[in-house]
Amino acid sequence: MNTDSQSLRFTAERQRRIEEMLREQGRVEVLELARLLQVSEHTVRRDLLALQGQGLLQRTHGGAVTLDTQRLGLGARAAVLADAKAAVGRAAAALVEPGQTVVLDAGSTPLAMARALTVRPLTVITSSLDVAALFAGDPQVQIALTGGTWQHENRALWGPAAVAMLANCRADWAVPGACAIDAQLGVSAPDEADAALKRAMIACARRTLILGDRSKLGNAAPFHVAQWSQVHALLIDEPWAEGEAAGLPIVVAPG
Repeated sequence: MNTDSQSLRFTAERQRRIEEMLREQGRVEVLELARLLQVSEHTVRRDLLALQGQGLLQRTHGGAVTLDTQRLGLGARAAVLADAKAAVGRAAAALVEPGQTVVLDAGSTPLAMARALTVRPLTVITSSLDVAALFAGDPQVQIALTGGTWQHENRALWGPAAVAMLANCRADWAVPGACAIDAQLGVSAPDEADAALKRAMIACARRTLILGDRSKLGNAAPFHVAQWSQVHALLIDEPWAEGEAAGLPIVVAPG
């Protein structure tokens, strides 16, 4: 076997292993791949670029995510970078004061924030059945569900009825789940109905928090959610040089 044939075989094997890890974990990171595959970071980035060109993944800040992530159910998405989501959720919850109103959608990181909310009394407006269930037995938490059409994958409500309900609400904090975060383009979502719901949440609140783990950074999706001028703070789990260079209101959550 000549050198070129060996090189192609090794490349194919590396990329097959990267695909396997993506299927299992939903995300891969350049540093970890370089260590496991015993190659340079440059080689890993080249492999990720090739796999992205084949439509097999989406490159992100520091790694890549499976293109199936947004099509997975909420439970499966929550398992991707669970510790990072929990840290961001705790940092966001610490900003809420007793007596305030928070509007949350069905994203996995807003759900992590809901789990960390300990202030009372509290009003929670939500499209998420799981968020509502967290507070259902607590008499100090007033819960308002948006109504709308049931969306099975996210265990949530959306559509025109949900948007109309939010138009009559006033909240202290809007916390829409962030599907894609770009330093220049702002926040976006892959589904039009989801983006419309998130825009309605932002419109009814005095301040907006965008919560994201590192897999969301440097990405853009087809439907606009928010410009950075609408965002009070972007809470993420690790420093983001591109966002810092753009002057974004970044808060890095303690681990």
